[in-house]
Amino acid sequence: MKKVSVIYWSGTGNTEEMANLIAKGAQENGSEVKLIPVGNAKIEDVVNSDILLLGSPSMGSETIEESEMEPFVESIKDSVKDKTVGLFGSYDWGDGEWMRNWVERMGSYGVNIFEEGCIVNLFPEGEEANKCMDYGRRIVK
Repeated sequence: MKKVSVIYWSGTGNTEEMANLIAKGAQENGSEVKLIPVGNAKIEDVVNSDILLLGSPSMGSETIEESEMEPFVESIKDSVKDKTVGLFGSYDWGDGEWMRNWVERMGSYGVNIFEEGCIVNLFPEGEEANKCMDYGRRIVK
């Protein structure tokens, strides 16, 4: 059974819903999933997971959330080498630049990035909700 940590920040609930859907998809394939708001996350949650999923919405000028998620991501950079990492988040405008930048950054830490992240416009429902669940299913296969 794979151990999965889903660590996220959400301001409006959009990214939190994505986290819930991704976690549900991963659980369907028999994984043990911990769903953790980034403010409650610890380095042990990263180190003790087989798969790490990080979620943040696009903020301001196409960046991840800066007061909690950014410092957390910086704090784990020496603990994620060779770990399978999936990124996800919601956006309101733009073209996903924040996700491309985040994928590139995590790659520089030596992680095994899963796909190119999972992004949805605003709240995930319908096909976008299915996309999130499928992302969770695929990353644990």
